[in-house]
Amino acid sequence: MMSSMSTEVAPATPKYYLLKTEVLGLMAGMAPGTLIPTERALAEKYATSRTTVRQAISELVAEGKLGRIQGHGTFVAPPKVTHVRQLTSFSDDARTQGLRPDSTVLALEIVDSDAEVSSRLGLAEGTPVTRLERIRLIEGEALAHEIAWLPGKLPRFKANLAKEGSLYAVLAGAYGIRISEVEDTVETGLAGPDEVRLLGIEMGAPLLVVHRLARDVSGTPVEWTRSVFRGDRFRFVSRVKSGHQGG
Repeated sequence: MMSSMSTEVAPATPKYYLLKTEVLGLMAGMAPGTLIPTERALAEKYATSRTTVRQAISELVAEGKLGRIQGHGTFVAPPKVTHVRQLTSFSDDARTQGLRPDSTVLALEIVDSDAEVSSRLGLAEGTPVTRLERIRLIEGEALAHEIAWLPGKLPRFKANLAKEGSLYAVLAGAYGIRISEVEDTVETGLAGPDEVRLLGIEMGAPLLVVHRLARDVSGTPVEWTRSVFRGDRFRFVSRVKSGHQGG
């Protein structure tokens, strides 16, 4: 008597995914900023529906391989900005790559610390802290929304920040506060109304959310920052150098 055997059938690859690989091949060799064919033209070229085309394009936009401007079309996106989160600042990282960093200050104020900020900075709840909220730009493009909390009040902070641009340069040069250790917690998120308004992206676009706790040479917390980066324009690189060799 022969025993019957069940054979599992692998699910078919979705049509939009197959089209996505075709579009990636079409983009090969195209310079950033080059417009790709319209949805209608792509649907005709690959004999598929515009719904399938739209889904493939939307994924490529979310991944940062394509860019889209309402009324202007879809184009090949520039390479992602590689942001190295070590003991350096946003400005330092950009300049290292030959890029021009800038920022727009949305708020600079002294506030009473809430429960989370107090806990992170090792302060009693309600202790005054400096709150700095900025939009971070590279080559004039808004790429991140950042809120930093710093213990206490920093005299002439606004003027010093306007002069230097880099928060870490200001802390070191004007106040003798040097960052010795940082801890970054990175998670993903989706753009809501605030990010749509501040960063000019679509609702639900992918985000990289980074919380940073920085300490000085004595181990005292000196910065707690929440940064929201455009997921289509950023990737993070972490470098760790081992103190020994071995397997």
